[in-house]
Amino acid sequence: MSDKKISVLVVDDEKNIRLTLTQALDSPKLRIDTVVNGEEALQKIAMNDYQILLLDLKMPGMDGMEVLKRISESRPDIRVIIITAHGSIDSAVEAMKLGAVDFIQKPFAPNEIRSLVTSVIARETLSEEKANDYTSFLELAKRAISDRHFDTAKTLVGKAISIDNSRPEAMNLLGALHEIEKNILEAQKYYRVAIAIDSTYKPALDNLHRSTSWTREGQIIIDTGKNQEMGQNAEEK
Repeated sequence: MSDKKISVLVVDDEKNIRLTLTQALDSPKLRIDTVVNGEEALQKIAMNDYQILLLDLKMPGMDGMEVLKRISESRPDIRVIIITAHGSIDSAVEAMKLGAVDFIQKPFAPNEIRSLVTSVIARETLSEEKANDYTSFLELAKRAISDRHFDTAKTLVGKAISIDNSRPEAMNLLGALHEIEKNILEAQKYYRVAIAIDSTYKPALDNLHRSTSWTREGQIIIDTGKNQEMGQNAEEK
């Protein structure tokens, strides 16, 4: 993303959510547009060069998942942040396969969405050649997921682990990458490693519990913090 003003499109049928996001992201560096449904979102995207899309999954008419499928074909360069409430493993897997790696759960605080959008923007400026720390390689891995380069993402997570194997986040992300490829046993192995590193690390605990449950419904969580949860599909408003 260049130094020019970054264009953001908010897609949500709830007026208060659109207003909250617009106010939270008010900045000289951002241009914010809003629409109320998937059909309007596709029309706007066809006419404007958006860099970031904040997309509600559950909307009347065309839902967010269908919008995500359409833009993954026509505008794969757009970075998508999914707005969710409750969810299932199926929506998480499908969204991640389509390049959505950033999720934020309703209700959220303004500082959470500002932090997440800032991270997404900063991620685009990272250079693999210059990366030399754990966090940078994890962010590069997330960018690779956004670009649907899952093998590259796993390689980058491996580099993060080689720098610091005493932290659970990379192990948990590696588990999530295996899970979207339906390598459930391998995914569970990495979730257990993350838990062995930190027995209180909730994302891995939740992922292991969900992946070993009868229905495997729930969330794929790839990082700490409510604004980094994977797979929360807005089933109810």
